[in-house]
Amino acid sequence: MRPVWWRDRALLPSAIAGVFLLGGYAFEWSGLPLAAVALHAIALLAGAYTFAPGAIRRLLRGRLGVGLLMTIAAVGAVLLGHVGEAAALAFLFSLAEALEDRAMDRAKEGLRALLALVPATTRVSRLAGEVTIPAAEIRELDILVIGAGERVATDGIVVEGRSGVDTSAVTGESIPVEVGPGDVVPAGAVNGAGTLRIEATADGRDNSLTQIVALVEQAHARKGERARLADRIARPLVPAVLIIAGLVALFGVVIGDPWTWVERALVVLVAASPCALAIAVPVTVISAIGSASKFGVVIKSGEAFERLGTVGRVALDKTGTLTRNEPSVVDVRTVPGVTRDELLSAASAVEATSTHPLAAAILAAAPGAPLAAEVMEEAGHGLTGRVDGVAVRVGSTRWLDSRALGEAAEEMAATGMTVVVVELNGQTAGLIGVRDELRPEAAETVRMLREQDIDVVMLTGDNARTAQALAAQAGIADVRAEQLPADKAAVIDQLMKERPTAMVGDGINDAPALATATVGIAMGVTGSAAAIESADVAFTGHDLRLLPVAFAHARRGRRIMTWNIGLALAIIAVLFPLALFGVLGLAGVVLVHEIAEVVVILNGVRAARRPRPAPITEPVSLPAAAATVGSHAS
Repeated sequence: MRPVWWRDRALLPSAIAGVFLLGGYAFEWSGLPLAAVALHAIALLAGAYTFAPGAIRRLLRGRLGVGLLMTIAAVGAVLLGHVGEAAALAFLFSLAEALEDRAMDRAKEGLRALLALVPATTRVSRLAGEVTIPAAEIRELDILVIGAGERVATDGIVVEGRSGVDTSAVTGESIPVEVGPGDVVPAGAVNGAGTLRIEATADGRDNSLTQIVALVEQAHARKGERARLADRIARPLVPAVLIIAGLVALFGVVIGDPWTWVERALVVLVAASPCALAIAVPVTVISAIGSASKFGVVIKSGEAFERLGTVGRVALDKTGTLTRNEPSVVDVRTVPGVTRDELLSAASAVEATSTHPLAAAILAAAPGAPLAAEVMEEAGHGLTGRVDGVAVRVGSTRWLDSRALGEAAEEMAATGMTVVVVELNGQTAGLIGVRDELRPEAAETVRMLREQDIDVVMLTGDNARTAQALAAQAGIADVRAEQLPADKAAVIDQLMKERPTAMVGDGINDAPALATATVGIAMGVTGSAAAIESADVAFTGHDLRLLPVAFAHARRGRRIMTWNIGLALAIIAVLFPLALFGVLGLAGVVLVHEIAEVVVILNGVRAARRPRPAPITEPVSLPAAAATVGSHAS
C-alpha cells in the first residue's frame, strides 16, 4: 500500500532540493553569494540523485532519455558557473518524476485474490475412505468430495450427487447452475446444499483459475513495456541535441575561438533540454487523476489515463455491471383459481430457510409469509414442504411440469427471466419470473457513450437468451454471450485490432479481459479484488454514468497534454537558434524555460476541473440484501 504523500520517501529528495533551492535564493537576494552557492549545490545533488545515476546506467546500456539531457544540462550549467539554474532544473525534473512514479507504481496484489478462490485443502475419496489433502496435491482423476457451501478446488466432472453450484466467479452466470452426473464444474465454484463427488479433470496447480492468473500476468507485462509519452518524444531529440552541441563546440575549435563556442554549445544544450517537456505530461496527469478521484473514478497510472482518452469502443460485462446483481421477482403467472398473493405466499413459506439467491428474491416479494412445515430440499432441483396442510413444491422447469402454463413460461424465458414453477397438491399453480434487472441508468449511459462516438458491446458469460433480452432494453446491438474468461480476453483482443477498447467488469471472471483491454475499468463497490487490481481504472461508486464522464475527462486531459507538449517543443524550437547564434545567454535561456514551465504547469492544472456533464453527486448506499447478493457478482 502506497503511503500518504507526506510520508512517501520517494518524494524526500525532491522536498530537500526544493527547501535548499529556496534557501539559496534567499541568501543570494541577501547578498551572500557563497552561502547561496553552497545551498544550491546541496539542492542540485538532492534533485539529481533521483535521475542522474539512472540516466548514466541507461546510457551504459545504450539507452537515451530525458534524464540524460537533464543530467548533461545540469552539468553544463555548473560548468558555466550557474549552480542555481542547475539546481532549479534538477528540482523540477526530480519532482515531476517522483509524482509520476507515485501515480504509476501500483502493486498488483489482486492476483492473490484469484488464487484465494481455491481452498487450501479438500476432501478426496480413497479406497480406505475420505482423506483431506492440500489442494495443490490434487491429481487428474482424483475423486473430490464437495460438501454444502464448500468451494471446488479444481476443474472436474460430477460423478455423483446433484446440487446448485454458484459459478459466478468464473463463468459470469448470475444465478447458480444446477449440476448432476456428467456436468462440468470449474475450479472456484461454490457448492450449494447437496454433496457432490467430482472427478478432477485438471491438477490442483493447473486449472482454469491458474490460467486466469497467467493471462492477467501476461497482459500486465505487455503493458509495462510501453514507454512514457515524454520519453517517446524526447528519445530522438536527445541524440540530436548532443550531436549538434558537439558540432558547435567543434566548430569553435576549428575557427580558433573554442571558449566562446564551447560556452554557446552548453547554452544550446540547456536551451534544448526538455524541462517543460519533462513536466508537460506528469502535471496534467496528476491533476486529472486527483480530480477524477473526487467524483468516484480512480485512475491507477498516467499511462492508464492516457489510454483512457483514446477509447473508441466499450465492452460492458452484463452481471453486476449493466445489471444490479440483485435478482428480483418481475413477473407472476397463475392458473385460474389461484391469486398472485397466494402463489407468492406459498413459495415464500417454503423458501424461507433457503440461502439460494432466487429465494431471497421470492422472500422480498412476499414478506411476512407463514413458515412451511416438513421443508426438504431436493438438491439441484428445488424445495418441498407443507403450508396450512397444502403440499407445496417450488423448483425449476426441468424438475416440475410447467406445461399448464407452457406459453407463459416460454414468454418469460424469452425476456431473460429465470422461471420458477410452484405446485400446490401436485398441480401446477403458477410461475414466478426472477430476473437481474438492468441498472436504471444503463440505457442513458449507452446513449451518452454513443454521443461521444463510442461503440458499445455487451460481453458476458451468461446465456444468449438472457443477454439478448437485456441488451435490447439497454439499446446495445452487439452482444457476445456465453463467454468464459479466456474467451472474453480473446474477444477484447480482436476488438482492439479495430479501435482502442475499454473493458468494464466487476468479477474475477472479467480479470483477463480487463488486463487485456486498452484500458480495464472495474466497478469498485460490488467488484471483486481481483477485478479491481486487474483493471487500470476503478469506480468507487456504481453509477454507470461515470463512464462517459470519465472518458470526457480523459479526452480533455489528453488535449491539454498535447497542447503542453506542443508548447514545450515550440520553446525548444525558438530558443535553439537564439542560443546557437549568441542572441541569448544562459540567464535568458533559463528565464524563458522557467516561464514556459509555469505556463505548462498552469495549463496542466486545468485538467483538474470537473468535466461536464457532471456525474451524480449523491452517494447510493447498498442495502444489506444487495451486499449479500453482491457476493455472487460476476
